[in-house]
Amino acid sequence: MLTRLPGRVDQGLRTLSRSWPVRPLAEPPAGSGLAAVRGDQGLPLLGHTLDYIRFGSDLGRERYARLGPVSWMGAFGTQVVVVAGPDATQAVLANKEKAFSQDGWTFLIDAFFHRGLMLMSFGEHLMHRRIMQEAFTRDRLAEYVSQVAPRARSGVGAWSTEHPVLLYPLLKELTLDIATEVFMGGRGGEDTRAINDAFVATVRAASSMVRFPLPGTRFRAGVRGRRVLETYFYEHLPAARSGAGRDLFAGLCQARTTDGDKFSDQDVVNHMIFLMMAAHDTSTITTAAVTYFLAKHPEWQDRARQESLALGAEPVDIDALDRLNTLDLVIKESLRLVAPVPLVMRKTVKPAEVEGHFIPNNTLVAVAPAVNHFDRACWSDPDDFDPDRFGPDRAEDTSHRYAWVPFGGGAHKCIGMHFGVLEVKAILHEMLRTHTWTVADGYRVRWDNTSLPVPVDGLPVQFHSLADAPA
Repeated sequence: MLTRLPGRVDQGLRTLSRSWPVRPLAEPPAGSGLAAVRGDQGLPLLGHTLDYIRFGSDLGRERYARLGPVSWMGAFGTQVVVVAGPDATQAVLANKEKAFSQDGWTFLIDAFFHRGLMLMSFGEHLMHRRIMQEAFTRDRLAEYVSQVAPRARSGVGAWSTEHPVLLYPLLKELTLDIATEVFMGGRGGEDTRAINDAFVATVRAASSMVRFPLPGTRFRAGVRGRRVLETYFYEHLPAARSGAGRDLFAGLCQARTTDGDKFSDQDVVNHMIFLMMAAHDTSTITTAAVTYFLAKHPEWQDRARQESLALGAEPVDIDALDRLNTLDLVIKESLRLVAPVPLVMRKTVKPAEVEGHFIPNNTLVAVAPAVNHFDRACWSDPDDFDPDRFGPDRAEDTSHRYAWVPFGGGAHKCIGMHFGVLEVKAILHEMLRTHTWTVADGYRVRWDNTSLPVPVDGLPVQFHSLADAPA
């Protein structure tokens, strides 16, 4: 059961829901006892693509309340089964029958993130993940944090306090700067602007309604962005192969399993393009969301600041970041309210059953974890910002294994989630120990859902220097 949506959104979605006749996707096999998946096409060709861009995860919440945990809609010129709710999400992401492949992502992003880890399925995915895991051990993460911390400090220290700034572009520049250092060891730093533009183009291209590189389309810009990124990584590959290196690029080049498995040059480049995108964008979105909520809830900003100030003026290490318990709660709540990846794509490789519904073979499936984050069966007052819900006294996130899934689940749970949280904490720690910040009275952020959620207006924030900050 979902909480009621805000009035304006609720009215718009209820009007929309009456516009299209509901019908079954496909009839289940006779005698199977399974129900047909019900849904609607929406507009010809476009389906509900524009509705998702307008309403984001609120569209999924409305359809979950009206059509149940398994429904279908038209989108991107095809039919997509949408799965929501903890039990249905678990059925797909746990994938015990191996009915769901990663080819759901292939449809959307293969042209831009070809053979990234997220696009691999079953045994091949497991082999590549085992190799890549060697680049995300605790020791490696500690090395990465030692590089993140000074970059976060210098970046935040350069932000203006004289007038409101657009936070999202500042964070995007900072996280790319961090990624260049941590992932690339500072190689090719002079290409930052071109690389940033290429990443933006590839991410936005995933939601292009035109799925062919026609002039002037986001799809074509994404294909060109992919070429820029390939050139960039291949140019710096020999240096990453040759030395020990503390960066992720070198880590992937040198990673070996106990059986001696390693990545080819092409594997390394494919994985780097995907990992840079995944780390760069999701960290930026999460940090922006946390900053916004801390501005709207200054009591939580003050509470988090006290923990940061208690660490002193020295650059933080991984152990110090682990002690920032208030930030842990706030980050988890922000990830709940603004899931950086609101949809997780799959494709059936054989007929499947989810929550008593029949899903045919070769069907695109979109799992909507952002919908789970507002399910009243799991969360109290889910539209409220309430980080204490993650504290030990309440632990609402343990109400169901798939109640809180900002990093996905099953075999494909985000391999870089620990690094991502550490990066976000390092940036926020520097913001808290040197600044206070506010947003304008009555301001409410609006998220652009064209690809991943980003603030439409760049998120205007006023920073103020903290007079008693450590020297």
